[in-house]
Amino acid sequence: MKGRRRARVVALQALYEIDCASHPVSVVLYRHLSENALPPSYAEFTRSLVEGVLAHREVLDGFIQQHAPEWPMEQMAYIDRNILRMAIYEFAIHGGTPVKVAINEAVELAKWFGSDSAPRFVNGVLGSLVTRIEAISAAACRPERES
Repeated sequence: MKGRRRARVVALQALYEIDCASHPVSVVLYRHLSENALPPSYAEFTRSLVEGVLAHREVLDGFIQQHAPEWPMEQMAYIDRNILRMAIYEFAIHGGTPVKVAINEAVELAKWFGSDSAPRFVNGVLGSLVTRIEAISAAACRPERES
């Protein structure tokens, strides 16, 4: 498995644990990074994904909810919502990953970790959000989201 994909897998596993078990972020990140021995640049990528998704979770969830209204966030599978959060963060806020790459990686993660219908669901939601990149980015930069 390539380095950035491994980093995404570790980030997804950490986000899943934080989301469903409410374990402390620093403890979860430390343990997952220790157990996976990623090279420093990939460990930093993992850390930036986890911290970025958590910092912007409210904005990310709002856009996910707009584009998947039949699946309230609290009813969506933990793995699916964290794959979506991570991909949207990557292509709309972090900006270091091309949109097509982020979507393809998210679909692959959904194939590995999600249900049989997860890849199609993830692809559909992300595909509909591609036209909203500027809006997502702008919403993530607004200071009022902190309140």
